[in-house]
Amino acid sequence: MSSQTPDADPVVLEVAGIDVRFEGVVALDGVSLTVRANQIVGVIGPNGAGKTTLFNAVSRFVTPVAGTITYKGRSLIGLPAWRLAHVGIARTLQGLGLWPALTVLENVVAGAPSRTRLAADLLAWPSSDRHAATLREEAMANLTELGVANRAASYPGALPHGVQKRVIIARALMARPSLLLLDEPASGLSTSDVNELVDLLRSLRARMAIALVEHHVDMVMAVSDSITVLNLGEVIASGTPSEIRANTDVANAYLGQTVAHA
Repeated sequence: MSSQTPDADPVVLEVAGIDVRFEGVVALDGVSLTVRANQIVGVIGPNGAGKTTLFNAVSRFVTPVAGTITYKGRSLIGLPAWRLAHVGIARTLQGLGLWPALTVLENVVAGAPSRTRLAADLLAWPSSDRHAATLREEAMANLTELGVANRAASYPGALPHGVQKRVIIARALMARPSLLLLDEPASGLSTSDVNELVDLLRSLRARMAIALVEHHVDMVMAVSDSITVLNLGEVIASGTPSEIRANTDVANAYLGQTVAHA
């Protein structure tokens, strides 16, 4: 948990009352979410609850018909999706999305926003070579932080699933984000991989805010400072893990299943 109280941290992302519709079908109805600096916010809910749609709205893949989305006080509505990395927002997708013909290192370098000077690159000026070397060094540093630097020369298809998950996070870190959006980072991971992911997210929180959509509820409970629960496109609960664990609406949304272990 953050060493500060949640209200002491500045707001990084503010989603307020957004509605999203697809051909008249309500996907999100008045959904709000607050993510503060150096906090981890989990978003959970049954299948079809609207979790990924919420991330897609923040990521500018879909546009709400009502409500606001602001990042550090700046509206994201109307901002092209490709600009997100430039302003400090990075996201991983449910699918791995690694390019099989590129090495791990090349995949991670490709996650850097366009900090290059296009003319210099096209003309192969020396400054372009220096910039490429800098990006490779940064990519190696990210791979080292995630404990997979020894796989830099490997191709994604040769890697275990858990290692591939770390590579896509390393690629997202190339944007140097202050807000990291993780879409089901624990899917397909073993118990030991999940435990390592929890430790990793706790370490990353020291320099960024993190929001994660995840079906692995126990992991969300273990790592999050606050949790928002969606069901049928609406927020049915929001609070600390202990508050969510005790919420009867959340238990009912999960059809009486155990929401989390203490």
